[in-house]
Amino acid sequence: MSDTNFNRETAFSLLSEYVKSESLIRHALTVEAVMQHFAEKFNEDEEKWGIVGLLHDIDFEMYPDEHCFKTRTILEPRNLPEEYIRAIESHGYKLVNEVEPITNMEKVLYTIDELTGLISATALMRPSKSVLDLTVKSVKKKWKQSSFAAGVNRAVIEEGANMLGMSLEEVMEETILAMRKVADEIDLHGSVA
Repeated sequence: MSDTNFNRETAFSLLSEYVKSESLIRHALTVEAVMQHFAEKFNEDEEKWGIVGLLHDIDFEMYPDEHCFKTRTILEPRNLPEEYIRAIESHGYKLVNEVEPITNMEKVLYTIDELTGLISATALMRPSKSVLDLTVKSVKKKWKQSSFAAGVNRAVIEEGANMLGMSLEEVMEETILAMRKVADEIDLHGSVA
């Protein structure tokens, strides 16, 4: 259980106040699931990591030019612990700020935020349009095509994997496994039986 009375239900309600886009909500749910998966892997607090994942883009839709800067303004008055706020800010490291990911929670968020986009795009290109039959090999193939999902910052993903001391393939595998757990919620079940 998290060390705060700010729970998942509260977090989702807050997210809904600031994020209206279906695709951004899907992305938030994706990142939440992947964060929970990695928390389990690292024997950490799954609810805490999930809330950080769910809220990581809380300021993106309303304040795209101030992404990661408005986070604190939105979350501090809601009594979200500093640890959560800093983790969310750190996913903008070298992109929009200099809040370096230090904890495993911060490093995972930094690494998988962009990666979930690449994996989702790769899954949607498959005949099945599903993450359930997606392989690391398929993702690696698309990874090498810089024109595919060109907005995905591959350097961030590589740097994050290095921070975690994990291979790119291992991070991809774990992220795919996590996304499979919520395939229905994130519209990536596709036509796989």
